[in-house]
Amino acid sequence: MRVTTKALIRNYQSSLNQSAVNTESARSQVLTNGRRYSSVAQDPDSASRASQLYRKYLKNSDYISMVKDVQSRQDSQESAIMQISSMAATVSKEYSLEALNGTNGAAERSTYATSLREYQQSMVLSLNATYEDEFIFAGADGANVPFTLSDDGMTLFYRGIDVNDEASLKEAGYDSEKIYVDMGFGLAINSDNSVVASSAFNASMPGINVTGFGVNEDGVSKNLVVLAGQMAQKLEADSFDSGAFKTLIKQFDKGLDDLVNREAQLGTRTNFLESTLTRLEDNEVQLVEQIDKVENVDLTEAITNYSWAQYAYDAALRVGNSILSLSFIDFMK
Repeated sequence: MRVTTKALIRNYQSSLNQSAVNTESARSQVLTNGRRYSSVAQDPDSASRASQLYRKYLKNSDYISMVKDVQSRQDSQESAIMQISSMAATVSKEYSLEALNGTNGAAERSTYATSLREYQQSMVLSLNATYEDEFIFAGADGANVPFTLSDDGMTLFYRGIDVNDEASLKEAGYDSEKIYVDMGFGLAINSDNSVVASSAFNASMPGINVTGFGVNEDGVSKNLVVLAGQMAQKLEADSFDSGAFKTLIKQFDKGLDDLVNREAQLGTRTNFLESTLTRLEDNEVQLVEQIDKVENVDLTEAITNYSWAQYAYDAALRVGNSILSLSFIDFMK
């Protein structure tokens, strides 16, 4: 087959151009610390995969931020509950039992009553604790103060409803309000537009579930704050009714047990959040590694590829010198 000079030069120019492109591409990878491509056009497949991975990475980062925020909120809840539990335990073990001492007179009982009312006020303050300007025990209405105590300390209101009025509280749904947070469990919605409980984390903790609400079968309040006020009232009475006082103590101790159980449940939720955060952080590391594999090459490999590309380009130039140096005059000799 006859190969003309024109065809030879044309093929050489095409190969030289390709060698130059390869050299520039290899040089670019070295200068960008091993980045596989500088524009989508250079590697559309890798760019598409990287884009998908980046979206997953950003969404995972949002989940991590959300979990950390919920953890901080729950830490505030746990701190407040521990304060209430500590105060309730003191009332149960010290003031309530000591007040029953038969040697105590009206003055001593009045002192105990004053202490009980101080603890009562402190428990209300803890129930109205905030996190980032939101009341943490207010259910779905974190913008408004959830608990208010009457001046005589005998009635506690939760969002305007007497905590002893169990029927009204349940009718309003205040005992079962949910605040669902998407943490990457595959958030799903039911046909009625409600969130599937297993697909999200419920960050709500209504305060009435912490200190109790309603009355028992004997008509005694189940709320620790109200019970503390009633106990103080019994101690302040001219005629001390030890039997009625013991009834209040018994219910108070039951409420304290429920509070301790609530505290333990909160600890379980804390462990769940920690394991969720660990999982998300592991996902973050994996996504970073995947992005690195798609977008980058090993720098040592990039330098080696550049050296070979440069060598091939230099060799092509030397070959070109031997081809292009011939002219028409050379063939006339």
